[in-house]
Amino acid sequence: MVDSNASAGDGKSPRPSRNGKPDKPYDDFPLFAHATRRWAKKIRGKLHYFGPWAHWKAALKKYQDQKDDLHAGRTPRVQGDGLTVRDLLNRFLTAKKLLVEAGELAARTFADYRGVCDRLSAFFGLTRLVDDLASDDFEKLRADTAKSYGPVALGNEIQRIRTVFKYAFDAGLIDKPIRYGPQFRRPSRKVLRKARHAKGTRLFEAEELRRIIAAAAQPLKAMVLLGINCGFGNADVGTLPLSALDLAGGWVNYPRPKTGIERRCPLWPETVESVKEALARRPEPRRAEDAGLAFVTKYGGSWWKDSPDSPVSKEMAKLLDELGIRRGGRNFYALRHGTETIGGEARDQVAVDHIMGHVRDDMASVYRERISDERLRAVTDHVHDWLFPPAAKAKDKTRGRKPK
Repeated sequence: MVDSNASAGDGKSPRPSRNGKPDKPYDDFPLFAHATRRWAKKIRGKLHYFGPWAHWKAALKKYQDQKDDLHAGRTPRVQGDGLTVRDLLNRFLTAKKLLVEAGELAARTFADYRGVCDRLSAFFGLTRLVDDLASDDFEKLRADTAKSYGPVALGNEIQRIRTVFKYAFDAGLIDKPIRYGPQFRRPSRKVLRKARHAKGTRLFEAEELRRIIAAAAQPLKAMVLLGINCGFGNADVGTLPLSALDLAGGWVNYPRPKTGIERRCPLWPETVESVKEALARRPEPRRAEDAGLAFVTKYGGSWWKDSPDSPVSKEMAKLLDELGIRRGGRNFYALRHGTETIGGEARDQVAVDHIMGHVRDDMASVYRERISDERLRAVTDHVHDWLFPPAAKAKDKTRGRKPK
């Protein structure tokens, strides 16, 4: 809607040129005088009109209001009172930042939310009204996002986007939930299965693991053994406190940093020996907050960084490249895949879940108060025998002879 002052013209009108069209009001004026007696501009191969020649100031204001959307290929919407994308993203990130400061949200998760907010601001524009977003907008957003992400990452990004807009409704910033339309959803299980198959198995075979363990320097060697022995991931070994280790008894008791779920795992003799060796070589921690960590870098810092380029990830990737076995996206975290896969063959999934720090949403889990050490040891013994097969073995036993 043009304001009433513009109806009488915008003051001094541009002078007519020889062909009857007015000259630009000033040299850098972004619009040109079209033969339809309107100010216009060609954007992304299409002509757009912004108002009559007589009202060049109003035409300029309309262009300035709409240019971000037009140059980005979006359909401009009429502005009005209501929640803008800018206001929503600011409120959402502020709420999540408070959770980070309270220790209830990981810094890496916050970084993921910030990334998705950057995507939303670039795609929709900051001045767009949230109530104005419709299913066609989210269909285009999904198609644009799919250009940059594989199926799994796309599903995660869609879930984060939904979290942002769910916050708007839950916080009372909008009166009704957003309607995304039928297409704005995670990729189907079929698509995810095909993508996973194309990537290959995320599992180190026993022979590969033995090569990794033999080639790894301390403390990476100890961390790899904890990874396959106990299903520890990057955050587990990077934040493992000395107090969680019972090396004399051969146990580690450490809740998952990600979820706080309790875990207890028996340690193999090889793991105990390697951890002791790493501790004997442990540098002096540089910061007081790192003094209680089992592992510190050669610079005296933490091995854990809440990002994909943590020291654990970097050192493991370097070692895998040296050994020529870095394929299919396998990394340090793939050790957990091995513990789950091979441990499951011990046929005690409850014990495997306890070691891995997994929780099932069933009544049995609600009533179960403990798991015996014998059951936990049976799982880790099974993984140990897969990784380090006992000498001289089963053939002699099946023939009725004692092993030599």
